[in-house]
Amino acid sequence: MNNPHQNAIAQLNQVALLLRPNYSARSKDFDRVIKRLAEPDRVLKTQLKITMDDGSAKKFMAFRAQHNNARGPYKGGIRFHQSVSEVEVKALSTWMTWKCAVTGIPYGGSKGGIVVNPRELSVAELERLSRAYVRWLATKIGPWIDVPAPDVNTTGQIMAWMVDEYQQTLGKQDLIQENPLATFTGKPLELGGSQGREEATGLGGVFVLKKLTKALKLKPETVTIAVQGFGNVGFWFAKHAVDQGYQVVAVSDSKGGTYVKGGLDPVKVLAHKKKQGSVVDFGKPLTNEELLELEVDLLVPAALENVIHKDNAAKIKARAIMEMGNGPTTPEADEILAKNKVLLIPDVLANSGGVTVSYFEWVQNLQGYYWTHKEVIGKLQPLMEKAFDEMWATKEKHQVDGRMATYITAVQRVVDAMLLRGN
Repeated sequence: MNNPHQNAIAQLNQVALLLRPNYSARSKDFDRVIKRLAEPDRVLKTQLKITMDDGSAKKFMAFRAQHNNARGPYKGGIRFHQSVSEVEVKALSTWMTWKCAVTGIPYGGSKGGIVVNPRELSVAELERLSRAYVRWLATKIGPWIDVPAPDVNTTGQIMAWMVDEYQQTLGKQDLIQENPLATFTGKPLELGGSQGREEATGLGGVFVLKKLTKALKLKPETVTIAVQGFGNVGFWFAKHAVDQGYQVVAVSDSKGGTYVKGGLDPVKVLAHKKKQGSVVDFGKPLTNEELLELEVDLLVPAALENVIHKDNAAKIKARAIMEMGNGPTTPEADEILAKNKVLLIPDVLANSGGVTVSYFEWVQNLQGYYWTHKEVIGKLQPLMEKAFDEMWATKEKHQVDGRMATYITAVQRVVDAMLLRGN
């Protein structure tokens, strides 16, 4: 199994070589900072014990990695998945640091998770597990410390349980100077959530897609797209892309994929998935592997890590890849794709719309004033477009791939913050 944290370190070391000449007067300080950035500031882990519905006790391994807070509080999701591991949360927390720096929002990166298949738990068991996680972390998170959010298999309801438990655990006296709602983002609207949060990651990706289309001098109606992963991010990306005139010809979930020549309707595919349990059989069935190798203009991996690797990268026929999932491409695959002139828009840019609107939610909670859907989207679009423009300009200037162009900006912002602090 490819180690995602080793991938994150390899990417950091690669960009450090490009950045080092900028710090010739402080080369020792620069090297020290890069070494620190290779590991999170802190990795927390424990076993959570809860009572199951049948009265038995069961333990679940839980993690929280806090990577860097030089630019602001740690920020990152909580995932409930059977493959959660220490190396995974360390990698994801690292990528979150770069993601926040890319759009310029004042956060550092963190990530957490519990090793569990939530589909095997009742609603009551899921609530007990969610609350147990927060009781464990309560003194190590907060509006100015670490701000969690939903991730894989976690929802607004889970965030609601968590923010309630956080408030109960710390008690009203400890919270008098802060709004406890600002400790978690991705909450329901009724509990201080933000308009636009559910669609933010997918929609932010489509803002980047429109800039990419313009840069490549293409017309939306001629661009064909395949989306691997039809969860929240994949659906909203596909829906907004189709609304803008693009052709989404294939989508997939964990059970397989479906292909429709001429383009499909994501809303109808979602209805089919809810009824049948999968997107398979909506159109022509295909495997996830076959979807990755389709002859399309844009391939959008929107699922888990390492789906594009050294064994399949050479088979990819897409003109460009937009990473809407976190860490879908390994460093070995990056090299193959670059050699084959496949343009790559990295995850830390492409899917940063979610954390950007999470930032908006946090700001709204702190000031106790809420924006309309139109205002939220109006604030998101220019940040995503500016991040793309900076990446494209760096790519052209340094003649590097999309990932390195994005990382040059992001890592430099974090390094500069650390050097200013004397870290």
